[in-house]
Amino acid sequence: MSLTTRQPVSVLLARFEDLIARGLRALIDEDESLELVAFDVPHPSLPDAIARHRPAVAIIDHGSMVNTVELRGIRTAFPDTRLIVLASRTTVSEGRQLLAFGATACLPKTAQARDVVHAIHLASRGLQVLPARGADPHHAHGPELLTAREAEVLELLQTGRANAEIAAALQVSIETVRTHARHVYRKLGVSSRRELRAVRP
Repeated sequence: MSLTTRQPVSVLLARFEDLIARGLRALIDEDESLELVAFDVPHPSLPDAIARHRPAVAIIDHGSMVNTVELRGIRTAFPDTRLIVLASRTTVSEGRQLLAFGATACLPKTAQARDVVHAIHLASRGLQVLPARGADPHHAHGPELLTAREAEVLELLQTGRANAEIAAALQVSIETVRTHARHVYRKLGVSSRRELRAVRP
């Protein structure tokens, strides 16, 4: 009878605050089913590090991101690497938005050790993980996320509808649509509808 041993899940850690970084490293080092292949990776170096190490899972600091579109770019470039985003504070709806842009899991930095390990294993199998419903509704440092109304406007903008059509569909004024659209463009770091289509979740 031959026993098959499962390969450990390879994990890359982006740069985090010192205390969180030490905790994450210790957590991964202590688990025989996980293998730390890179750590303390500065945010601008993430694509190069992922290309070099090809981790099953990369853990990213939400506070280091410029905007949520970055996730889409990393996910598209490295479809075999699952992305876990750790945020200072986030809600379930914000977590869903991060998932829509390419994250596989979204957890608060205050998550219990067992929850982080569990999320790594689930993410490595492509299963999505969101923060618990009781998460703090106020979000802190990191890219601004879309409000529910801005997400609706984004969806309608991407279908090619004119501002007047969007206003009629949402029963708001055209100026309100323009305001929401400006916020969407700013938060996603785009300047045209063509760019919006390119970052469609």
